[in-house]
Amino acid sequence: MIEKLMPAGVASRDTFTDAPESTMFPEEAERVSKAVDKRRREFATVRHCARQAFAELGIPPAPLLNGERGAPQWPAGVVGSMTHCAGYRAAVVAHSSDIHTLGIDAEPHGPLPEGVLGVISRDEEKKHLEDLKAADSEVHWDRMLFCAKETVYKAWYPLTNKWLGFEEASITLGRDGTFQAKLMVPGPVVAGEQLDGFDGRWIVGDGLVITAIAIPV
Repeated sequence: MIEKLMPAGVASRDTFTDAPESTMFPEEAERVSKAVDKRRREFATVRHCARQAFAELGIPPAPLLNGERGAPQWPAGVVGSMTHCAGYRAAVVAHSSDIHTLGIDAEPHGPLPEGVLGVISRDEEKKHLEDLKAADSEVHWDRMLFCAKETVYKAWYPLTNKWLGFEEASITLGRDGTFQAKLMVPGPVVAGEQLDGFDGRWIVGDGLVITAIAIPV
């Protein structure tokens, strides 16, 4: 599914089944040696997806360890993003000469748990969700908002190495499979211009909502 959201120059892989833990590099296996089985399987499979995408771009396989705030440390000259949720894993990668940053997130296509929307949303976003629900009640727009905010953070962090709170981006979801994120804090400088937001895309299918951001060079 994820490839439908990606521009040219981005390699993607996704799966609904888990890869063997033996696909991990020793350094990766050590990082999750004390984790529960579910965490080890997620960790192994998204990295397996990433290395399959590496191969498409001619990038040698390499261990992918977590750095500060859990962000994956990509090889020099590579940008990427990974996501996992119940029953689904995905990774996207690109050469940094083609893409400035990538962000993806996947969530089960169902309503957010009680109380979460109040934590992640701004007042204008709550009103926006009401309008969207009135126009199309088949889509769980609250879950999509959460998914989009996670994607914004994943695209933001490699450019800034800074935290971005839920309240620091205002999301407008389009019914046409797009979304816009307006930054409420000063944005990063990319190619000599300061960003004031991100444009993204979304898709719903197979019981999932998936959101993605890619900024081409």
